[in-house]
Amino acid sequence: MWLCAAVAGIALAAAPAHAEPVPAPAAATESGKFSFSQYLPADRIAEHAAAAADAVTDLVDSGLSLLGVRYRFGGNTPQSGFDCSGFVRHVFSDALGVLLPRTAVEMARVGETVPKDELQPGDLVFFNTLRRSFSHVGIYLGDNKFMHANSRGGGVRVDDMTGRYWAKRFNGARRIEVDDASGMSLR
Repeated sequence: MWLCAAVAGIALAAAPAHAEPVPAPAAATESGKFSFSQYLPADRIAEHAAAAADAVTDLVDSGLSLLGVRYRFGGNTPQSGFDCSGFVRHVFSDALGVLLPRTAVEMARVGETVPKDELQPGDLVFFNTLRRSFSHVGIYLGDNKFMHANSRGGGVRVDDMTGRYWAKRFNGARRIEVDDASGMSLR
């Protein structure tokens, strides 16, 4: 549940069908930045921002609680161990109730593409570790750090994306948006 999707979806749903045309977002404020306050009261915006922040916190906390769980190819539980996609899938399911596809390459097909310089905590980050695109996945934490299940590093751990190994293997990133109404669907 990320702020942009949650607030934008509510803003669009709240606009009456007979409403006057809305000015282009870029011209909405003097600073040139779009303002949701013309569509929603400030308390509703704050409520959705808090919900989005809570979801990201839950996601990160769930993942970090699994640090040190051993690596196991095909693993998808803390008891058996995790491979990279099993770890990511487990964390999203546990924290948000969202069931992602099983493999990294399938995960790379859901959500929205995110440029590297716009990464936010909770985004999926992908790497080419087996001489093929999207062969490894982790969850971005912020400050160029990500958590993942690493076959060479002893299981679930945090690494720096700017380190030599990861920087040259970065493939891209995706943002998963959770449907506000059910908390279960992907957009």
